[in-house]
Amino acid sequence: MDIKAYIDSGILEQYVAGSLSEQENKEIYALMQEHPEILQEVLEIEAAVIELSSALSPGENTQLLQRIKDQLQFDEDDTKVVKMSQSRTNWLAYVGWAAAIIVGAGLLWTINQNQQLEKQVSDMDIENLYLEQQIEQAKTDLAIKENLLNVLRDREIISVPLGGQANFENSYAKVYWNKADNTIYLDAQGLPEAPSGKVWQVWSLTLNPLTPTSLGTIDNFNNDDNKIFTIANTNESQAFGITLEPEGGSDTPTMEQLYTLGVVSQP
Repeated sequence: MDIKAYIDSGILEQYVAGSLSEQENKEIYALMQEHPEILQEVLEIEAAVIELSSALSPGENTQLLQRIKDQLQFDEDDTKVVKMSQSRTNWLAYVGWAAAIIVGAGLLWTINQNQQLEKQVSDMDIENLYLEQQIEQAKTDLAIKENLLNVLRDREIISVPLGGQANFENSYAKVYWNKADNTIYLDAQGLPEAPSGKVWQVWSLTLNPLTPTSLGTIDNFNNDDNKIFTIANTNESQAFGITLEPEGGSDTPTMEQLYTLGVVSQP
């Protein structure tokens, strides 16, 4: 339990003000028994309210009594002065205490409202920051897609379809090879998600003799929405293939797990 956050929530002020339900009061009482910090905070709040109440209480105001005597033109020994009974004086004191308690409760309510307002402002700041990040991400994604479209529309790009092999005939992919900058763009939308402990590995192949060269693994395949990957390729590739390999990849392709294969068309 985060004691500081609980104290800062303002619920202890409401407890002292008596504005909580019976169940909530029981819960706070139990927490006070368990956490000395909460008990100490309640005691300090109660002390602050009592101090405030004392400051607002009328008490013994001799100056006010003298002003009343002067206005009525009574002398100290005038028999017409009626001495107020003790009960009357107590009644005035009770009124003062009641007013002080009301003011204290209002102060606690104001504190609680301010805390709630601060929390709302903080939540709004977080939401605005998240929205700004989403907007920036959308701009970045759009720029990437526009750049990819420009690449794919380039006349110099070599398109290599990769068809499904053996038991994986429903699988497919496509390679867009830009020989000018030694880059391929792999559209792997036609591959299933890699099972746990497995990873897709891309191969560049020369056919005579058959020589595979690893172009690396696609470690983030399952989490990528577009399934389009940029891969460096400095090889004089005659074909491309994709196999399913153990995590970390393999030195040579596992032919039984060859999902797709495509030969580069000769110009």
